[in-house]
Amino acid sequence: MNVLEILRRPIITEKSTAMQAMSKYAFEVYSWANKIQIKQAVEKAFNVKVAAVNVMIMPGKEKRMGRRMTQTPEWKKAIITLKPGHKITLVEGV
Repeated sequence: MNVLEILRRPIITEKSTAMQAMSKYAFEVYSWANKIQIKQAVEKAFNVKVAAVNVMIMPGKEKRMGRRMTQTPEWKKAIITLKPGHKITLVEGV
């Protein structure tokens, strides 16, 4: 599996930017990827060393489209903790 297929997009919110001070970064990842694949993808894409990977499945939300209620699909989020001295500069400053 390609690195670009595993890492979908960085998640940039107030909480995730506050976590960057602790060397933690949030990404939306491919739903069938496991922790080992996510770790290898981050290390290859950003040339950093990963200390830990935490994965969670975010449930879909109900949205209204006219009279109809629909469900958005669930997605997988990964919190990447880097080893001391490493940074992902692409995500910072956005």
